[in-house]
Parts: sequence; structure tokens; C-alpha cells
Amino acid sequence: MSATETLRKDHQEIKRVEKIVIKCYQCLYDGKDVPISDIEKITFLISEFLDSIHYSREEDSYFPCVASYDSLKEEIRALLIEHEFSRNIAKMLSTNLSAWKNGEDKREPVARFLKTYSIYLQDHLSKEEDFFKRAEEEILSKEEETEMYEQFQSVIAIVEKISDMVKLINYLEDQSWFKY
Repeated sequence: MSATETLRKDHQEIKRVEKIVIKCYQCLYDGKDVPISDIEKITFLISEFLDSIHYSREEDSYFPCVASYDSLKEEIRALLIEHEFSRNIAKMLSTNLSAWKNGEDKREPVARFLKTYSIYLQDHLSKEEDFFKRAEEEILSKEEETEMYEQFQSVIAIVEKISDMVKLINYLEDQSWFKY
């Protein structure tokens, strides 16, 4: 497996998270109940899986390796800006979810930030897939791909954390509100 394949595999799991996010905001807009604890789990997936793991792999290893060839720098800059945008949406989601948990009526803002996040994900994943294709075909050698992959795998805590994230995705997909 290569670094690019690993990031694409992350995308497969992220697309599952995206479906959960969509179903959650649709339920909220339709007035259906979604346990706040489940929305907290979704928020956790966004911050831990997408930000702490996936974006970290890209920002700490993949993007710097591609940029070292003085190539695709504008694309990398744009993706980094989008990562920051994602973090801001997640922060607003978390803030409103905390207020809702503390008794304020924040159903609509939580639904809105979930919807915004899903729209962001659809657009962002498409751009990253195009970026990966170009990097893989035009820039990265097989050796670099292997080295980055080994670096990704060397952090055992991250590998275990991904397993926990997949279990959490499975849990959310099994909830009655998701199956409506």
C-alpha cells in the first residue's frame, strides 16, 4: 500500500461520516430526535478522524513531500485553507452543540453547521482526489509513497485510533435515527 492509497482509504471512511452527517441534519430539520450524545460522537469523528488523523497525515507528510518538488503549491495552499475552514465549522458546531446540551434551543444552528460541513466535505474530497491523482502520477516516486506509508503506519496509536473511529462510524450507522 502507498501513502496515496492510505489517504484514499481514509476518504472511504470519511464518505461514511458524510452520510451520517447528512442523515443527522436532515433528521434535525425534519423535527426528528437524534440523541445529543450521537451528535457529540459525530463531532468527535470530525475533530479526531478528519482533523487529528487525516488532515495531520496530509499536512505533516504528504503535502510537504509534494511541495518539495516545487509543484502543486497553489493547490496545497488552497487545500490547507479549506482544512482551516473545516476546523472553523467544527468549532461552531461544537459551540452550538454545547449550548444545546446546556438547555439552549440550538437545534437549527447545529443542523445548519452539520449541513455546511457535509457540503464542505463533498467539495473538498473531490478536490483532494484530483490532487492525489496528480501527485501520484506526476510527482511522487514509489519509494516516497512507501516511506510516507511506513511513516503513517509507524504511529501505532494512530492505527489503533482509526480502528476506534471505524467502530464509532459503525455504531452511528446502526442507530435507529440513521436507518429512518
